[in-house]
This record gives sequence, C-alpha cells and structure tokens, in this order.
Amino acid sequence: MTKLYVGNLPFSATDESVRALFSNHGTVEKVSLINDRDTGRPRGFGFVEMASADAARAMAALNGTDFEGRTLRVNEAQERSDGGFRSGPRGR
Repeated sequence: MTKLYVGNLPFSATDESVRALFSNHGTVEKVSLINDRDTGRPRGFGFVEMASADAARAMAALNGTDFEGRTLRVNEAQERSDGGFRSGPRGR
C-alpha cells in the first residue's frame, strides 16, 4: 500500500470527488482530506492510499493536472520522524 500526498486541492473538494478522480487509475483504499483543527475548514491537501502499482500510475497521470481550477501536486507521502506523514521531499 502506498500513501500519496495530494496538494493544492480546491477547498470545495470532497472525499468522494477525490476518490472518483483517483479511481480512474486504480482501486482507492482510503481518502483523507485535512481540515484545520481550529476552524474545521479544509486546508487544501489530503492523502490517498492505493496499491503501489495503482499509486504510481495515479501519481504519473495526475501530478500537474487541473482539478476544479487548481493544479494538483501529487507525490508519495514521506513518513515523518514523529510517526505522521509529510508532503513529498520538502515536507512543508
């Protein structure tokens, strides 16, 4: 199983819309969109878990593409030293 970081999501994105987008490239096991813990508003990024081969296909196909007017950033999530995950190589 591979966990993908999905950044620059429109704030209108839902688990269902992200699942539909990624399911064109394989079986989506889990979608987790991140909300601000204080306001509850979307933060514009999330994670998608897929089988490794499906995740590689989805990453190649979707990184840099337009989704509801926003250019997506899709890469493999990197595990943080505190046990969480961070986005790609820079880990902003």
